[in-house]
Amino acid sequence: MTTAGWRNWSGTVTARPARVERPESVEELAEAVRRATADGLRVKAVGSGHSFTGVAATDGVLIRMDALHRPVRIDPRTGLVTVEAGMPLHRLNAVLAAHGLAMTNLGDIDRQTVSGAISTGTHGTGATSGSLAAQVHALELVLADGTFTRCAADERPDLFAAARIGLGALGVISRVTLRCEPAFALAAAEVPARLGTVLGGLDQLVAENEHFEFYWFPHTDRTLTKRNNRLPEGTPAHPLGRARAWFEDEFLSNTVFEGMNRLGTAFPPAIPRLNAVAARALSARHYSDASARVFTSPRRVVFREMEYAVPRESVAEVLRAVRRWVDGGGERIAFPVEVRFTPADDIWLSTAHGRDSAYVAVHQYQRLPYERYFRAVAAIADAVGGRPHWGKLHWLDAAALRERYPRFADFLRVRAELDPAGVFTNPYLNRVLGTG
Repeated sequence: MTTAGWRNWSGTVTARPARVERPESVEELAEAVRRATADGLRVKAVGSGHSFTGVAATDGVLIRMDALHRPVRIDPRTGLVTVEAGMPLHRLNAVLAAHGLAMTNLGDIDRQTVSGAISTGTHGTGATSGSLAAQVHALELVLADGTFTRCAADERPDLFAAARIGLGALGVISRVTLRCEPAFALAAAEVPARLGTVLGGLDQLVAENEHFEFYWFPHTDRTLTKRNNRLPEGTPAHPLGRARAWFEDEFLSNTVFEGMNRLGTAFPPAIPRLNAVAARALSARHYSDASARVFTSPRRVVFREMEYAVPRESVAEVLRAVRRWVDGGGERIAFPVEVRFTPADDIWLSTAHGRDSAYVAVHQYQRLPYERYFRAVAAIADAVGGRPHWGKLHWLDAAALRERYPRFADFLRVRAELDPAGVFTNPYLNRVLGTG
């Protein structure tokens, strides 16, 4: 037990908890929650701190989950894998690979913990495969009184529908059971293209690829498209060579990109030209590798991010509107805009609840102003009923969010039943969920 300050990865949130606990077993986790409740302190669990919001901040007891990182049960026959909630995704991927298994889909960063990633709605891109939370088979939680409960589709189904993306508002997830599948390789095709060409052919690009996404470089008409599709079983993979992978994914995408952002910070008028140079420097590349190595990439440049899920049919017009604002808004945007896709799901607070969705993620380098840009994009997305990512910057409150989630009231009902005293709340949750 310690007392110390805390900050998230991006530096957008800091906190001074009354104490910090680091349980090494689920029993110690339950005891930490019991002790906090007895002391009248609020509780938040934190993993890697990769959320840009204050979802994990507290002035009460901050529970660090990083010592709860062990596999519990692995069944290669059924593909059901149970792990402790603090296991980081990069370790999960290694454990699965050792047993001939893999996640169906992943986001592009693997530093988050399993529980943090599912609780905030972390997702990748896929025509038919949804977020990480959509791959959850069962959850075990510690409730405010320190007792354990379990939920699955056939066991406390309302809690399961709420807790898969629960924002830490219902309890502390202690264990997660995931539906995995036999390990597979992906063929990756990364190809530059004009923005107009991509938007004009978007339906076909999404339909014809298992995983399609693209990056648009603001102040240009250039994009980088990414198509990831499974190799037939038994087909040998052809990964990038170690030297090329380091040069392109580490040196260029991190070291050089950091340098370009520092230059753009010092001389903002140079940013459009730097973007044009970066976009033109990209060349097509094709390779294949184990799925986790294709899905994820190292991301070391610190930035701010906002991401909205919009109805799939609205995304082309949203991008066109964002481009019009960038062209006329006078803001210098150094980071590409990322666009991804997921199918509808039935998770109550999922940004893809009930509708096929496209995700528009805007970023800005840590040393550059972002609020005017983000608010402009938010207004464009709000106009089509967009839903902001729970772990990324946005300005909506419970009154606005209630209108965008058909099961919002049901989530609040479950929350009131499990945590009537608000042990797991904090200022961010008070804003986005209400105070009671």
